[in-house]
Amino acid sequence: MTENEITENEVTENEVTENELKQELSVINQDAKPESSTVAPQSFVNPPETVAPAACSCETQSVETASAKPSYIYAIGNIEAHFPNVSVEKEFRQVAKNGATANLTDQQVLHDILKENRYLAREVCWVFSVEGIETYLLVPKTDSELTDLVNSIKPTIKLDHEVIIGEKGPMATPRMCNGLILPIIVCDQVFSFNMEEFVNAIPKPKDVQEEQFKESIRFVLEKIMHMTDNVGDMDSHRAMNYLSLRYPAIYTNTAEMFVKDNWLAGIVVQPSRLSGATRNIVEVIFEFTNRNTDYRQKSFVRVDITNKWPFLVSKLAPYNDI
Repeated sequence: MTENEITENEVTENEVTENELKQELSVINQDAKPESSTVAPQSFVNPPETVAPAACSCETQSVETASAKPSYIYAIGNIEAHFPNVSVEKEFRQVAKNGATANLTDQQVLHDILKENRYLAREVCWVFSVEGIETYLLVPKTDSELTDLVNSIKPTIKLDHEVIIGEKGPMATPRMCNGLILPIIVCDQVFSFNMEEFVNAIPKPKDVQEEQFKESIRFVLEKIMHMTDNVGDMDSHRAMNYLSLRYPAIYTNTAEMFVKDNWLAGIVVQPSRLSGATRNIVEVIFEFTNRNTDYRQKSFVRVDITNKWPFLVSKLAPYNDI
């Protein structure tokens, strides 16, 4: 053993000399590693360059840290603005007193004040409902999505449905929206559509009467929206919701099958054999049955739902069970 080697068994705390302390401190300084410069992930509800609702801050965490695999949402429903607490409601009432609200409905007053007072629009909680059931709490990713949320409650425009595309986060705490505990969705895109305008925008196929074609569009869209538990979070629901809004060929095919006296027996979504380690692809199969002969015909389309925005892989084509 050398002079510099000191163990706890050989000396006591009082016996450590000044030179030995300097040697130990020198070793510690040499071995010490610099602190990590890694920056902690940004809060889930405070995306860059935006101001999220104050009630949301510090209540959640980023999607990346919450789960290794992000959970995406592509949902069709309706949006409402709720007061998260009595403080925000009192501030809203105070602002309303200073404005011109005569001859306006409550909904008109709500929209006008939130439009003109962005700080209140950031403070209210945005509730997304599917089939009348409160399903998600929405957090706009940027000021652009906040504007879309405010416009979604505008009463002077007949908007039948709203669509949200985003990423699902953790459950909200009770104080975030006056005790309402729902999953938080950070919205990357929010848009609204009117049913009649949507129907009129789809080109009518040949040999199909206009009113019959419009009715077939309403029928298919409502069938997809009313499927059990279609809240836009499952792979099958995201694929169908995407097709219903972005791929009019499914309506044309359905109308043509109706002309041939077939009825829509069902819509099935199943994994595609084209899926691999990096891509998640599903097949959406439309099954029709002839009303007179019971002969079944199937057509399908492939959709890639790997990431936040689904996209078409292959166009509508006949499907064979073999």
